Amino acid sequence: MADLVVAGGGPVGMATVLYAVRAGLEVELREPRPGPVDKACGEGLMPGAVTALAELGIDPDGRRLAGIRYLGGGRVAEAPFRHGDGRGVRRTTLHRAMSDAVAEAGVKVVERAVGEVESRSDHVLVDGEPASWLVAADGLHSPVRRMLGLDHPVEGRRRYGQRVHVEMEPWTPFVEVHWAAGSEAYVTPVADELVGIAVLTERQAPFDELLAEHPLLKERLQRRPLSRVRGAGPLRQRSSARTSGRVLLVGDAAGYVDALTGEGIALGLAQARAAVDAVVAGRPEHYEAAYPKLGRRHELLTHALLASSRRPLLRRQLVPLAARLPWVFSGAVNQLARPA
Repeated sequence: MADLVVAGGGPVGMATVLYAVRAGLEVELREPRPGPVDKACGEGLMPGAVTALAELGIDPDGRRLAGIRYLGGGRVAEAPFRHGDGRGVRRTTLHRAMSDAVAEAGVKVVERAVGEVESRSDHVLVDGEPASWLVAADGLHSPVRRMLGLDHPVEGRRRYGQRVHVEMEPWTPFVEVHWAAGSEAYVTPVADELVGIAVLTERQAPFDELLAEHPLLKERLQRRPLSRVRGAGPLRQRSSARTSGRVLLVGDAAGYVDALTGEGIALGLAQARAAVDAVVAGRPEHYEAAYPKLGRRHELLTHALLASSRRPLLRRQLVPLAARLPWVFSGAVNQLARPA
């Protein structure tokens, strides 16, 4: 019987596996998709994520990120990272680096999804097979979360994301966030000749139509072919609890606010570590208690920024205000950038 089954082979799921191996657990990974798994994301690792991955022995190829730059309303605001560099990394590159680490650890990988979960007092049945614990890291629309009845209804406006790549030399070491009336466009250098462009918005529309809201960016990309568009959403997801018996939810499966602040990987890695600590201790309630503390900075700042951005007058003033108060902008960015 495995000590731990991990559902989901994305970065947070594989980090959970690696933390579990380091803790001496016998672990099995369930992931139905063979090969590098791509998804719509900004592909920027904050300094905290780079540090956490290095502690796991993972050093993916990418481009140095020096900080965050906001552009809008004719103004520019910059916040350099104070706690080391971030890194722009293609999602498939990150996946390969983490997959190699999982393979080197000798972990059993089963190429199928978790289809059924039954809790028992001293174990859990995963598709009829006993395991001591299950950690679900199976994404925004987590099937395990739904199976356990932990989905929590989300009310209000919904946000969606789209991402493409363009082959060109990056023009900045900063993650650029271009603010328009109805969307934000994120520019992340991810390789020597590759830049990722992600757009977040409440409006479902073709990528080219959304890009037209950002004339400075559109002009820079003019006549350059864009890659296939990948989409994600609705982004806001909630769970009524992060644990149910001997099952724990981590990463997007545990709940998600928005991609606006860009530190999802760092937060997911911290959750993975805390979940494994709780499994080793045999106290899932420790993880439930730790969960809100791990995400407190992220939740407060993301909710505040979302609330402000939904008021047209405040949205127009966000970048000018950040430019006038650089110490406030820098402080907020570096609260999110520092290790959890």
